[in-house]
Amino acid sequence: MNKAAAYQTVDQKQVLIEQHAGLVKRIAHHMMVRLPASVIVDDLIQAGMIGLLEASRNFDASKGASFETFAGIRIRGAMLDEIRRGDWAPRSVHKNSRLISEAISQVEKETGRDARDSEVADKLGMSLPEYHHILNDVNSGKIIGIEDLGVSEDVIGTGDNENDELYGDAENSAFQTALVQAIKTLPEREALILSLYYDEELNLKEIGAVLDVSESRVSQIHSQAMHRLKSRMSAWHS
Repeated sequence: MNKAAAYQTVDQKQVLIEQHAGLVKRIAHHMMVRLPASVIVDDLIQAGMIGLLEASRNFDASKGASFETFAGIRIRGAMLDEIRRGDWAPRSVHKNSRLISEAISQVEKETGRDARDSEVADKLGMSLPEYHHILNDVNSGKIIGIEDLGVSEDVIGTGDNENDELYGDAENSAFQTALVQAIKTLPEREALILSLYYDEELNLKEIGAVLDVSESRVSQIHSQAMHRLKSRMSAWHS
């Protein structure tokens, strides 16, 4: 009887993997819209399938979360680990990303309000077009996303979803709460773009169509929103 139960468990795991293979592809293609051409989508899918396999082994239905929610976190994590193992971003990208976050933080400390594009550009000693160009480079040169702040992408919403906390410890829960509060302080357009990107899973081109702006401008706003969040969450990743 124990053997039969074991076989049934194996069969159930296989069914979960087969049913959610499409989720791996969807997440991979969603991530590809902000990665350079040097990243191969098949590599992401392969890493994601490993994450899906691990999720099927570790999923505990008694925790209350759906398998898709749990698997999505593991799949994204596996893909990000694969990317980070071969960090293809030039040093200049990392340097510029750090400088942008620092400039935003400095301007907001000086003014007591959201830093404007022009003010950040001035702080960096460059023109506004140059600043926008760097924002695009940073956004396409490396992943600038919620995961860079130390948490999965699945906490961008209201913060009321209990599934977000089921697989984290108390510290992660506190981080998520702080992150949600920080997102609420963002300028309205930046918060909207993050919601459309992470909650609705629209790509940059689709968001541009919704907001009637170019895909390039969406990329700039998304990048600046993440740098603004990074500066406001500095206590958590310093």
